[in-house]
Amino acid sequence: MPETVLLLQMTLLLLGIGAFAGVLAGLLGVGGGIVLVPAFFYAFQTLGYDGPQLMQMCLATSLATIIVTSVRSVHSHNKKGAVDWNILRTWAPGIVVGAVIGMLVVAQLRSVTLQIIFGVLALIVGLYMTFGRADWRLADAMPRGPLRMVLSPVLGFMSVLMGIGGGSFGVPVMTLFNTSIHRAVATAAGFGVVIAVPAVVGFLFVDMAMAVPPLTIGAVNLVAFGIIIAMTLITAPWGVKLAHAMDPKPLKRAFGVFLVLVALNMMRKAFFG
Repeated sequence: MPETVLLLQMTLLLLGIGAFAGVLAGLLGVGGGIVLVPAFFYAFQTLGYDGPQLMQMCLATSLATIIVTSVRSVHSHNKKGAVDWNILRTWAPGIVVGAVIGMLVVAQLRSVTLQIIFGVLALIVGLYMTFGRADWRLADAMPRGPLRMVLSPVLGFMSVLMGIGGGSFGVPVMTLFNTSIHRAVATAAGFGVVIAVPAVVGFLFVDMAMAVPPLTIGAVNLVAFGIIIAMTLITAPWGVKLAHAMDPKPLKRAFGVFLVLVALNMMRKAFFG
């Protein structure tokens, strides 16, 4: 198939994916990565870009989009004074270490293994979104000392393994340790920046031993990156308007169920092809 036709097909698929991810992000406050990674996987596979490093490209490209969306989100939240800079400053070093280790691990794993890892972690996130309660608490304050030294790199590591920002793991961790949901969401956007930047820098130098789409540097596809950023900037405000017009809580639970199904399907494809 000519490259121009492939590029056109890829553009159309990515426009739809970006629109969907943007609306969901605005409506439910979920990070785009949790939607983008499986969407990229099925889109690139459909276009014929299937290989042992397919998931690496999906994770890396998703994280590249998160740099832009997280910076924009932090800026917006900071205007309202919602970002807890003390949490962000003290957790950032550990998160960066975990993100770098995560990138190095991802670079060595085959796509099938990464599908299973994504599926398991997405299943956990989906179950938490479906059944989790806002009043669950583990302690009255954010952890310090040894516990923070353990949790912060784990958060960065798991986020890179899923190609996501700070929301899916960072928000539950902060709310479980008695941080208000608005403050947790705002601060988690900052987590997204410190997760994505070091990981993406590393992914730009990954050697891809498979056929890749046009304009791919390392494991990052620039076409997908550009289209997703453009579409989410357009459609995220639509999701925000919808969120104000309806109760997002049942929708969040419904999305949790959807995510569980996506995770199970990802694992099914990994095990049975």
